[in-house]
Amino acid sequence: MSTQQFADRPLPQWYDDAKLGIFIHWGPYAVPCYAPVDRDMGDLFAAGNWAEVFKWSPYTEWYLNSWSLEGSPTAAHHTATYGDRTYESFVDEFRSRSAGVDTASWAPLFQQTGAQYVVPVTKHHDGFLMWHSEVPNPHRNQWMAERDHIAELAAAVRTAGMRFGLYYSGGLDWTFQPPPIRDLASLFGNIPSDEAYSEYATAHVRELIARFSPSVLWNDIGWPTNLDPNDIIGHYYDAVPDGVVNDRFNLISVMQGTLHADFNTPEYSTKASDSRKWEVCRGIGRSFGYNRMESEATYPTVDEVIWMLVDIVARGGNLLLNVGPSADGQLPLAQIVRLTALGWWLRVNGDAIYGTRAGGVGTTTDGRAVCFTNRAGVQYAVVQGAPHDEVRFACEQPGEGAEVRMLGNSRVLPHTWSGGELRIEIPDHLPAAPATAFSISG
Repeated sequence: MSTQQFADRPLPQWYDDAKLGIFIHWGPYAVPCYAPVDRDMGDLFAAGNWAEVFKWSPYTEWYLNSWSLEGSPTAAHHTATYGDRTYESFVDEFRSRSAGVDTASWAPLFQQTGAQYVVPVTKHHDGFLMWHSEVPNPHRNQWMAERDHIAELAAAVRTAGMRFGLYYSGGLDWTFQPPPIRDLASLFGNIPSDEAYSEYATAHVRELIARFSPSVLWNDIGWPTNLDPNDIIGHYYDAVPDGVVNDRFNLISVMQGTLHADFNTPEYSTKASDSRKWEVCRGIGRSFGYNRMESEATYPTVDEVIWMLVDIVARGGNLLLNVGPSADGQLPLAQIVRLTALGWWLRVNGDAIYGTRAGGVGTTTDGRAVCFTNRAGVQYAVVQGAPHDEVRFACEQPGEGAEVRMLGNSRVLPHTWSGGELRIEIPDHLPAAPATAFSISG
């Protein structure tokens, strides 16, 4: 691929406006639901030691690989807890336990969170299928959910007014190419490139597009190396004209500018992209799949979750925040609390988030972070915490007759602008808050 197809295709506005989505990692790995939580994946990625990344991964969805690595915490845990129990037995148990789960019941929570789109995993690296596919796994019997969880969730999400996307692990399938993956070289070496897998993965993605018309096609790790990703991307765009694809069909080609992607996908990182739209993906805690080792100590606080969204949006990104249900379909209360709080904050302050464009970040004179967004001639300033008496920050001079309001109250606040700095008088005794948003109009 020497030239980039689809280079002139504009980013669909709905995706740039949406800001917040929900990721769902749910599969047989929710049965053992174990991974070490000693290290945060963002820190592991930043350190750049890929052997340590895989050995100490806090991701439960990587259980099969972590277990296969001699000396890993997961290998020691499996021996001590399960002995010679196989991953196939976890699949059998998951099929039984998940058969009683109504995934549609999750949709109201996601709607109340303020999410605009939902992206569940259809097939993760273990190869297990979460929908009723006409293309079953050729190497494993009953490697498919009892219920068509994806179909049920798709209907509920769309009924609730949200868009529906799909995740598919195109680059890894351990029923075709088993682990271990020890480092970055073996990660890419584990991507199947034979004709059988190429046909299998292509048939799956085409089937998912035909059945669900997903608004987001979120591929992971890569794509069979003997295939041109442009073929499946072009097929998807023909079927879903306002759909978006991520950068993981081939990260290197996207970085080199020879393969199109609508958005980049920093993982457990909020590093912005200079070249295209970007979307942070991460679990609420340290894992995507449900990890029973998580505690309040490994979860960000409510304030941190809300400010993370504000900061990402002010710098031009989206947040795809993941939930990890148990094998029985229960969402951990710690995750529900954070989603509910985020939704409550957005009910009051959503005008500063949805449909806006990035305005950058700064600092108030008293040392608080402040994030800026704008939409239709209105500038929004979101100040960290709940300031008292007054707040001052640098900004462009508002127009004559400009009005400043605190979101959630239509009263115009007294303000002055001098020397490049806006001063807003704050009402007394505001309750503690993760962030306080102001609109500056006129």
